[in-house]
Amino acid sequence: MTLFQIGEKVVYPNHGVGTVENVSSRLFGAQKERFYLLRLTYTSMTVMVPFSHVEEIGIRRVTRNGEVVRVLTFLAEETHAHKCDWKDRFKENSDKMRHGSLLEIAEVLKSLLLLQTEKPLSFREKKMLERARHMLITELSISRGLPEFAVVELLQKALAKAALALPSPL
Repeated sequence: MTLFQIGEKVVYPNHGVGTVENVSSRLFGAQKERFYLLRLTYTSMTVMVPFSHVEEIGIRRVTRNGEVVRVLTFLAEETHAHKCDWKDRFKENSDKMRHGSLLEIAEVLKSLLLLQTEKPLSFREKKMLERARHMLITELSISRGLPEFAVVELLQKALAKAALALPSPL
């Protein structure tokens, strides 16, 4: 089982980076359960996560440099939007966001940016694009130790090679 320390930055799938603020215990009948108290950066919301559910939920450490290079390379590659109906596309993207790997989040961002060049996104897809944008920026910022504006520039440079652009925040 993965153990996190108080003060450590972790990624909570589909919600982004959070900080482990505390570790506590609670009794449920005769069963004692330990919890992480996470404060999520994006919403400032706090979440209690039982130790027994950490792996099931998919909480992970912030991505390191090797994966960051793969993400930037992927964003810079020229690709074509694959056609599928809205429901299938939304389900596939939602699954990737829920899984929470940085590369999958980049895949969602790029596929929505490609789709946006062909037609307007639905309201839900716009929200997903915004969440993917935010999750990439915050995790890359922490991983690389860079301010967010510098990460935005990094992402813009990579996406420009694929003739795409990072959208402004909503």
